[in-house]
Amino acid sequence: MTPFEHILHRHRGLVYSVCLRYSRRGVSADDLVQEVSLVLWQRREQLLALGAVPLQAAWIWRVARSTCIDILRRTPETSPLPEGYDPPADDSTLPHHLHRLIELLPDPDRTIVRMHIEGYNYEEIAQQTGLTANNISVRLVRIKEKLRQLWDK
Repeated sequence: MTPFEHILHRHRGLVYSVCLRYSRRGVSADDLVQEVSLVLWQRREQLLALGAVPLQAAWIWRVARSTCIDILRRTPETSPLPEGYDPPADDSTLPHHLHRLIELLPDPDRTIVRMHIEGYNYEEIAQQTGLTANNISVRLVRIKEKLRQLWDK
């Protein structure tokens, strides 16, 4: 495995989380992951020069986010849902509702909570985002409280 492949493999969860966050307008998360991977490959010399894992993670997060935004700007809007569409109100909509609430959070918080949901521990999230584990802990408490408030509205 080349050094670039090793770095990309190590940060695949981060890349996917960012791409999942921006997957809409008919653009799937998998398509975004491919585009981000291509941009990272094109800028691999910069990535390899960073050295430290937290610096790599922060840089990859910024590149992934910028790439996703650029792609979405170039993608036309999809047609809206038909008038009178009412999704079923059963328990299967709860996860979807939670994900919609998570999308209302500011960008760093969305990434943190998604990684937490995916099972990353505070240290792993800290490495991926370039923050400290203590900061992740504090942010998650605040994020959970904000989600509770949004849920109750």
